[in-house]
Amino acid sequence: MTPLLSVQGVTKRYGANIGCADVSFDLYPGEVMGIVGESGSGKSTLLNCMAGHLRPDAGSVVFDTHGHGPRDTVIMSEPERRMLSRTDWAFVHQHARDGLRMGVSAGGNVGERLMAVGARHYGDIRDKAVDWLERVEIDAGRVDDRPTTFSGGMQQRLQIARNLVTGPRLVFMDEPTGGLDVSVQARLLDLLRGLVRDMGLSAIIVTHDLAVVRLLADRLMVMKDGHVVENGLTDQVLDDPQHAYTQLLVSSVLQV
Repeated sequence: MTPLLSVQGVTKRYGANIGCADVSFDLYPGEVMGIVGESGSGKSTLLNCMAGHLRPDAGSVVFDTHGHGPRDTVIMSEPERRMLSRTDWAFVHQHARDGLRMGVSAGGNVGERLMAVGARHYGDIRDKAVDWLERVEIDAGRVDDRPTTFSGGMQQRLQIARNLVTGPRLVFMDEPTGGLDVSVQARLLDLLRGLVRDMGLSAIIVTHDLAVVRLLADRLMVMKDGHVVENGLTDQVLDDPQHAYTQLLVSSVLQV
């Protein structure tokens, strides 16, 4: 089977400091990869390199495109990469405000992504926006309300609707439950798990929360100082960590 995403030797430096170093892995259709590590471990740098927000100093990020097969997105033209980010890719930010247009209605936020891929019929766009608001557990009656009137959890669910409405095949998530209350986190995780399963999504999730990857990820990579120190099946890594740093991460959670 051809990998949906093949990351080979991705490296990013900031002067003398390493963001991430020589990271390689394959992600297959319908698979969810979790990336964990403490703050500064390089996981967000890696995610942004893969998603095209940062240009790596070395390495390739090959995506199996619909029309042209495997393509290295690092050397894609900017218009090609932008279209990919509107269609087959999606990016869920930690802070929903970074992924929403706060001055545009909830329905407008969802509809905007549809229009970016060619939708033009107002009625159809609005109907699809309403459908997606309901799918992420936002009352259809809020379709004309602005995100500024929503709670943090509702804003995050709206960001997810905006991202998934075009049926992407790969979703990048950067701390999707960060900054939310525990009860709100649980509801959001349950929603995400259902959407990933129902849509057959592939996803890469960066988080410091091992409970998030335990629930959502099939496989897990552990990063420290820009390097991958351990990887494998999620349950295997968390239940029987081999690297001393992974053991420390797991034991710190168990002691809380």
